[in-house]
Amino acid sequence: MSVFLKLQEDVKDAMRARDSERLLALRTLTADIKKIAIDAGRRDPSDEDVLAAVTKAIKQREDAASQMDAGGRAELAERERTQADLFRAYQPAQLTPEELDALVRKVIAECGASSVKEKGKVLGLIMPQVKGRADGKAVQSLVSALLPA
Repeated sequence: MSVFLKLQEDVKDAMRARDSERLLALRTLTADIKKIAIDAGRRDPSDEDVLAAVTKAIKQREDAASQMDAGGRAELAERERTQADLFRAYQPAQLTPEELDALVRKVIAECGASSVKEKGKVLGLIMPQVKGRADGKAVQSLVSALLPA
């Protein structure tokens, strides 16, 4: 079953359970996915569309939660974090720090990068491999740490 079909089934389950918070979050995610698919000229969303929408939605919710914490709105921040956790169920399994470190070291060795000046080359090779499975900022900071100045 595709990720989008699972999402649609979860929307139906939330409707049956009369869980309005979960239903609103899942419907918002569904609309975002459909928008990405339509913008790409497709009628049915692909798993890549789902991955892009889920990643963006999680990042938006985490940013909103941190801003709400800074503004003293803990209850709204918790709501945003709950939605982000709900959306994580539609993401592929995340790489552990050890797996990410090993993958970055392997790519650095394969491309022969020897300084921070070649960071862009390393990131260009590694990002397609970790898309949706690791945070881009974490990958970037790890590459910077592993490449000598």
